Amino acid sequence: MATDAAGPPSTDAGRTLPGPPLRVRLPSVSPSVRDFLATEAGSAIFLLAATVLALAWANSPLAGSYDTLWSTSAGFHLGPFGLDLDLHHWVNDAAMAVFFCVVGLEINREVTSGELRDRRTIAVPALGALGGLAVPALIYLAFNAGTEAAHGWGVVMSTDTAFLVGILALFGPACPDRLRLFLLTLAIVDDIGAITVMAVFYNDGVDLVALAVAGVLVAGLVALRWLRVWRLTPYALVGIALWLAVNASGVHATLAGVLVGLLLPSRAMPQSQVDAVPRWADGLVADTTAARERLTELAARAAVPASERLQRVLHPWSAYVIVPVFGLANAGVRLDAEALRAAATSPVTIGVAVALVAGNTIGITGAATLAIRTGLGVLPGRVRWGHLVGGAVLAGIGFTISLFIAELAFEGALREQAKIGILAGSLVAAVLGTVLLRILGDRLPLCSPAEDPPPGLPPRPWVAGS
Repeated sequence: MATDAAGPPSTDAGRTLPGPPLRVRLPSVSPSVRDFLATEAGSAIFLLAATVLALAWANSPLAGSYDTLWSTSAGFHLGPFGLDLDLHHWVNDAAMAVFFCVVGLEINREVTSGELRDRRTIAVPALGALGGLAVPALIYLAFNAGTEAAHGWGVVMSTDTAFLVGILALFGPACPDRLRLFLLTLAIVDDIGAITVMAVFYNDGVDLVALAVAGVLVAGLVALRWLRVWRLTPYALVGIALWLAVNASGVHATLAGVLVGLLLPSRAMPQSQVDAVPRWADGLVADTTAARERLTELAARAAVPASERLQRVLHPWSAYVIVPVFGLANAGVRLDAEALRAAATSPVTIGVAVALVAGNTIGITGAATLAIRTGLGVLPGRVRWGHLVGGAVLAGIGFTISLFIAELAFEGALREQAKIGILAGSLVAAVLGTVLLRILGDRLPLCSPAEDPPPGLPPRPWVAGS
């Protein structure tokens, strides 16, 4: 590689990066730490830390400042138009739209080019997810039917993907890739169901005019996709307008994030776009001007699907900032003696905890077993029925979206009791599921067996031609 006076490309812990190196080398994060933070395990650690901090803060002498912070109003105004929300709603309604956009992008990618294309691959986790939606809701209603708390049945219908995959990465059996894929597919289908339930059953009444405007903007996203618009700016502008319209309509504003994620182009770009990148780069090498640099940059972006580029930008913010801040804003539950006594006898708390653990275990295992026995699908790789049971227990970790729906479904004491049930049920599911998968990982290994050694040589004497 030819170099000029500026020196060779810079490196970062053995990784070649564009651009000249700095004159002074700054300390950097070690590769092992960077790799850890790049996984779901790193995201789960951030979320867990934020949850612990919220609980400690809400139960400390500074508990008043916790409520004061999240009730602080913030907004913007442009002439007669404006929007004012407290920080709690900015996190739950605006920032979490980014989280749901990332979920939509993941679903979009899996349906277009991932595991959700193959019917037999997705049949078992998909039917398992449906069981994990229906059975927990029925168990919760068994505890709360006929009471004002019955409206909260949607709280128990979601698996927390970050905690699920993070715990599997941290404490799961060796070679968990196929099990991880199975549980991730289950969580994606589960998210689709939970988002649908949230949009349909947990809204504040519908403003038909605003909803019609939102429909026009969705049509605009479809038109941009049909026109093969590959730049992100038009989609971002329409997405922001869509969020404002959905927020005004009474349907929860995070639905706008899901729609943007689902409608962005995700198919691989034509090979002609990929082949054009080196030609633009050659032009930049021949004449290193700002104009040619801009054209080369645009050519490189045009070779990558818009959804993949947006996910690369949003996913770190969602995983390491937005979701932990959401946990900090919503997990601050009073755990004093009075609150715990009320929760111990509350049908809401008991119903949520039992539904998360037992409901997911029974629902996922039963529906997935039905899919296997009827020949609709198969378990991937070396995943066995025992792993399925352990994964179903682990899927009882209902945290992010469960807390989210609890905020929509309840107020006052019922909301606090529901949150205690979510925390208790998720903790039991995490510990019990981890123990089961560790035991089963030793007894039913997921790793492929080592290849048979080559056959031994025949006994001496060796004769040519034998």
